[in-house]
Amino acid sequence: MNRYDSNPFADEEVNPFANGGGGVAPANPRLSPLPPEPYDRNATIDIPLDNSKSLQAKEKELKAKEAELKKREQELKRKEDAIKQAGVVIEEKNWPPFFPIIHHDIANEIPIHLQKIQYVAFTTFLGLIVCLLWNILAVTVAWIKGEGVIIWLLAIIYFLATVPVAYFVWYRPLYRAMRTDSALSFAGFFLSYLLHIAFCIYAAIAPPIFLKGKSITGILPAIELMSYNVSVGILYFIGFALYVLETLLSIWVIQQVYTYFRGSGKAEEVKREAARTTMMAAI
Repeated sequence: MNRYDSNPFADEEVNPFANGGGGVAPANPRLSPLPPEPYDRNATIDIPLDNSKSLQAKEKELKAKEAELKKREQELKRKEDAIKQAGVVIEEKNWPPFFPIIHHDIANEIPIHLQKIQYVAFTTFLGLIVCLLWNILAVTVAWIKGEGVIIWLLAIIYFLATVPVAYFVWYRPLYRAMRTDSALSFAGFFLSYLLHIAFCIYAAIAPPIFLKGKSITGILPAIELMSYNVSVGILYFIGFALYVLETLLSIWVIQQVYTYFRGSGKAEEVKREAARTTMMAAI
């Protein structure tokens, strides 16, 4: 045989483990997947409830707290009903918004046909504050210009005394009268508001009778100051104009309130109440 001859076994598959060779066939290297386990939808999953006692205790605690809250609500409602029956009104302070010091809610508490009058009356209360603040400014300038410290101290006293008195003596009674339609509150308002108008007229003139000369920015001190200190005199003239405007608005308010008071029959009610009080006093 020539060594260069081709391999005689090249075209023949020699596999000693083939079936034909008497050997054992190898197993398939890939295993078939296991069949899926049957799924029972009705099967239950047992979860250990070791904390069942603690859950029941928490549930009892929540129920106890809920019963306590209901008891407090009922007690609070009973007190509110008792206060309403006694005629006591709890008023929440809501004005001014940035620093509430009083209760004021015209839109929700005053009848709609009286709201305009109440708003203008409130304007006169704020106008009085503006007049007295301007009075302090003008008198301060006059003090700096050599008019003396006494007039400045008096201007401070006017502001500190007049503003709270105006609120509690005539504005609050008018607000209460408009809200409750009380004839006696209307009567108290008329007496105190007439004093307010008298003060505004006096301040607009500022005669040196009761008060120290230039402590109020009226027309008379304004004319006097214009003769030798024009800048201070102008400030006093502005104060005079503010007092005049305050007086005119206040006169309009008292006219409107009196018209409503007479038209609603409150005047006769006040007369009957006064007669009954006099009779009881005599008895």
